[in-house]
Amino acid sequence: MDKKDLIFKEEFLERYEGNPIIRPADYPGAEAIFNCAQTMYKDETILLCSVRPQGDERPYIQVARSKDGINFKFDEKPLIKMSEVPFIKGLDWWVIDPRITYFPEEDVYYIIRPGSSGVGTMAILGKTKDFKTYEDIEIIAMPENRVPCLFPEKINGMYYRLDRPYTNASAPSNEAYHANIWISESPDLIHWGRHRLVLKSWAHWNPIKIGPTPPIKTKDGWLEVIHGVSTGPEGQRYSLGAVLLDLNDPSKVIGKCNKFILTPDADYEYRGQCPGVVFSCGAIADIEKDRLRLYYGAADTSICLATGSLSKIIEECKDGIKAVYIKGDAEQNGIDNFKPFCSC
Repeated sequence: MDKKDLIFKEEFLERYEGNPIIRPADYPGAEAIFNCAQTMYKDETILLCSVRPQGDERPYIQVARSKDGINFKFDEKPLIKMSEVPFIKGLDWWVIDPRITYFPEEDVYYIIRPGSSGVGTMAILGKTKDFKTYEDIEIIAMPENRVPCLFPEKINGMYYRLDRPYTNASAPSNEAYHANIWISESPDLIHWGRHRLVLKSWAHWNPIKIGPTPPIKTKDGWLEVIHGVSTGPEGQRYSLGAVLLDLNDPSKVIGKCNKFILTPDADYEYRGQCPGVVFSCGAIADIEKDRLRLYYGAADTSICLATGSLSKIIEECKDGIKAVYIKGDAEQNGIDNFKPFCSC
């Protein structure tokens, strides 16, 4: 068994044997259909898919629906394209990588997507109630801030979100810079403040940068699936991991996986626009069945499915935060105190 085989045994998610479940050939005119937000709507699994069309047309977001979570049908028209709202128009050339959060009290699905153009990448908040109509609300983060993620309920009377701000220095070619995860709060989803650093890169699978998805509420804390970027002989590698945040004070990290839960391995994760990438914009949890269902983009080209046990991932987060730190809490979220368990 070689070193690569040992690394892949650390995964906590099992790939669906029929992957990819959505390929470019399934959507007419698509060069790629990939990174998707995901949620349940009534009795359907909803994916908000990033579509990169063939030719010169700009990317957009398309709804895919499924009764069984495996076989998806696309709506006739895209849900989100470049905005016509005056203060957004011309600033969102690249409409991909949405995050979605359902607020039961408001019966609304909030969607945050990046708006990328020559002035940088900002975060645009919008909403839908039925996945047939969509409304842009506001730009809630100026460049450079790529896709904040909302918590699915108010905490102590406030909305909360996770951010991954970055600068040009955080490009994957610059390993000296670590793009980190922050948290902030708002009374109305528009005005944000009390920004606090939550998490720095800390493990062998995420030394370059990390990024959030919408948190999942469990009895043990807010489970947060994140992506992490590393480099190897084959180039960049995008993997997935997890952390656990305190229910009442989500600025506190109470657990984190030192091992990834999924990393590129399958052929379809290396064949495409960006080889060596597994990337998720969220996950769907069934708390009663102890099941995590995660739809992810493979090589920025197709959409795949992986599933696993929620409790096993949570336990790994709890064990992980106790295992590798050698200086206490002062820098507990950083990489300075990380004691590597492998040399990859």
